[in-house]
Amino acid sequence: MIKKNQSYTALVEDLTLDGSGVCKIDGFAVFVPMTAVGDQIRFKAVKVLKSYGYGILEEILTPSHDRIEADCSAFKQCGGCSFRHISYEAELRIKEKSVQDAFQRIGGFTLPPESILGAPESIHYRNKAQYPLGVDENGKAVAGFYAKRSHRIVPSSCCQIQDERFAPIIQWILGFINEYKISVYDEKSGKGLLRHIYLRVGRSTGEMMVCLVATGKKLPCCREFVQGLQKQFPQVTSIVLNQNAKNTNVILGEKFYVLSGDDAIKDVFLGKELHIAPPAFYQVNKEQAERLYSLAFEYAQFTGIELLLDLYCGIGSIGLSAYSKVDRLIGVEVVAPAVESAKKNASLNRAERAEFICADAKKAAKDLAQRGLKPDVILVDPPRQGCDREVLQSIVDMAPQKIVMVSCNPSTAARDCKILSEQGYELVKYRSVDMFPRTGHVECVVLMHKMP
Repeated sequence: MIKKNQSYTALVEDLTLDGSGVCKIDGFAVFVPMTAVGDQIRFKAVKVLKSYGYGILEEILTPSHDRIEADCSAFKQCGGCSFRHISYEAELRIKEKSVQDAFQRIGGFTLPPESILGAPESIHYRNKAQYPLGVDENGKAVAGFYAKRSHRIVPSSCCQIQDERFAPIIQWILGFINEYKISVYDEKSGKGLLRHIYLRVGRSTGEMMVCLVATGKKLPCCREFVQGLQKQFPQVTSIVLNQNAKNTNVILGEKFYVLSGDDAIKDVFLGKELHIAPPAFYQVNKEQAERLYSLAFEYAQFTGIELLLDLYCGIGSIGLSAYSKVDRLIGVEVVAPAVESAKKNASLNRAERAEFICADAKKAAKDLAQRGLKPDVILVDPPRQGCDREVLQSIVDMAPQKIVMVSCNPSTAARDCKILSEQGYELVKYRSVDMFPRTGHVECVVLMHKMP
């Protein structure tokens, strides 16, 4: 048994998705951040639990071949990235292994995955950023990202995974806040006006949205802000104020006020023009998302005569991208503004045979099943917690020939696939897709067939 505050030498044998190396001391697992598989290290044990412990890196005795120099000064503090200290090839191996492990351990599946679909670009790929605001020791406004497992802001306007066009906008807004002495929200006291800066860009159109999240519904010096921002950044076509006065970790409130321009931006996704409102879900890595959805369509093998049911459809990006391949499309989404965007997107793209329903997936799936709806293909893209059991049961009741699942959480995907396999569906194939390079997140696409 290892002892707290004692130092040990060990070989890093594995790496978790949060970037912690796994070492073994007499069979006892210890997790050590900022290490790489193959590193020979010395670490100090800082927390010892019954079956595992945590350590901090003291020295790299022999570096791993996977190790590289981190290209971000905030990496060791910021909670955004996990893998800036290893090669991208090594990161892909870890992510592919984590998906396969989840399907074996949780789902009980022995089928190996298809090879991971890596991203062509691992930097500056995000089309959306949410920067929490705070103040430094001099009382000046700063923006950045939260440190791991905390709400301590690590100042950073030039993030390596955000679109490069965001940094100068953030710097300009901070300058405006400081010049006009606009108050910044303090979580402890609950006082202050501005909480977050929320940016979006259409990667194909170049249209940009600036959304300020505030506790009130009015922005001091609003005219000066709008005129100055648009003069400096003419590509900003939408300026919005979001009101969130609640003591919550949820970033956006329910009320939006358009300060200038449109209430949304547009982008082109797999040839479809999309209307993207501030609260609507839209994949943050547009280029890789196009490859992800194309893979899902390849798995579905549409014949052109199917009824496609798209559960958790968001703004309709995936369903509308498949629209020309199917006879009819029904999308279901619980977020009302997203459904409104989906309907606008259907109209923009003349998708007359597309219907979008605003409802909880559980209720909608049950109602559709009770109506006797018989979709040929059900495409499901659930949140991280996966599908509710009632949703899965309603899917089974509708008896589609194929289920294609796009999941941002391999563990819940494996769990849901196991439930479906117990209800007459066979896992045909699955593949990891790296949507978020350098972070600990990985997606997967799954195909299940109804067994005869």
